[in-house]
Amino acid sequence: MELKNIKAVYFVGAGGIGMSAIARFFIRKGMVVGGYDKTPTPLTAQLEKQGMLIHYTEDIDLIPQACRNAAHTLVVYTPAIPSDHKEMVFFRDNGFEIQKRAQVLGTLTRSGKGLCVAGTHGKTSTSTMCAHIMHQSAIDCNAFLGGISKNYGTNYILAEDSEYIVIEADEFDRSFHWLRPWMTVITSTDPDHLDIYGTKEAYLESFRHYTTLIQPGGALILHTGLEMQPDVAEGVRIYTYSRDEGDFHAENIRIDDGEITFDFISPIENATNVKLGQPIPINIENGVAAMAMAQLNGCNTEELRYGMATYGGVDRRFDFKVRTRKHVFLSDYAHHPKEILQSARSLRELYPNRKITAIFQPHLYTRTRDFYKEFAEALSILDEVVLCDIYPAREEPIEGVTSQLIYDSLAAGVEKDMIHKEDVTEYVRQRDFDVLVILGAGDLDNYSEQITEIIKSRE
Repeated sequence: MELKNIKAVYFVGAGGIGMSAIARFFIRKGMVVGGYDKTPTPLTAQLEKQGMLIHYTEDIDLIPQACRNAAHTLVVYTPAIPSDHKEMVFFRDNGFEIQKRAQVLGTLTRSGKGLCVAGTHGKTSTSTMCAHIMHQSAIDCNAFLGGISKNYGTNYILAEDSEYIVIEADEFDRSFHWLRPWMTVITSTDPDHLDIYGTKEAYLESFRHYTTLIQPGGALILHTGLEMQPDVAEGVRIYTYSRDEGDFHAENIRIDDGEITFDFISPIENATNVKLGQPIPINIENGVAAMAMAQLNGCNTEELRYGMATYGGVDRRFDFKVRTRKHVFLSDYAHHPKEILQSARSLRELYPNRKITAIFQPHLYTRTRDFYKEFAEALSILDEVVLCDIYPAREEPIEGVTSQLIYDSLAAGVEKDMIHKEDVTEYVRQRDFDVLVILGAGDLDNYSEQITEIIKSRE
């Protein structure tokens, strides 16, 4: 089905971050947009306010009439939806065009110039940063992001006159294989989602295949030192980047009194005195990648500086809630050992002389089973670690796999504790903290507002 033939779009699993961004795109295009989600959320409430017809009961009769014509209706679903979902069965049995979210994004990358960011970690921050730089420039862009941009209060940017589309390229379920990037950044290839891929080799192979999809004339911006071997088409340029080396990198880094400034070194044109609007050390590297892609697509050095200085961050990505001389509290979505390691190192670099406590909720039984030693090693950089029960997401429990595996593997000398997530606010209320971070991709962040109030009351 071509975009010009679509009159209605129906989303099965409408309330996800990525799904809602596409829903907004079609709403803005003037199409009838409907959908189902299991539970109402602030995000689904926003979609309803913008005109989306959403219901929260699995019921064929609740599908809007305008979304019942198979000839003109595109059905978009998330892989988290079970195959026997009543509405999915209805659409399959009646010959509807049914696509994954990633397939729809692939269609959009064929209709414009897709600027994609892939990688085990760092892709949400890097893609959001790149989108902000370009949107604030004369080039402009559309964007489909994996998190809520604090600059825009949304995960979606529409620019009707720009051919560029910034997309977070998700490797889960090999979704990014539907894309046809004009250019892409690959931030990291540390094995993850082994419940899907099975082996490290299969995971790396999926990234190699992804690089074959870059359009001739485009570019690959690859983090230095990755194990994967790119396999690009003729005419695709390859650049390297990192914090300290590569075609694009940072020099003259200054971290002082909560501010970070550096020089952006580029084979095109250097940009001196780049100031981070969200001053955390990991954003030096993310910023280098974002600026590289923006610069390769026409942004000048002044636009790079302005975009970086005004970048406000992403919800739940190193998201400061309290930041005073007395207390620091933040929430970070980090849920892979390498992400935890980067988060811990950034906190150590920012606060070398303060006690840092992490409350961590592991995400997925399989990930905990596969990487509990790596989690413990990364968390052991910190002074105190408090572990909550594993957030199961799409998985059933695995015998013998609990947070205790991480707890028992923490380095000697690290203060440690285990609590249930329901007790987290009371736990914080009974203790005073210097620097406190809650980590994980589960639902622990739901308590961040209450924790913020408790800590602010001590100022």
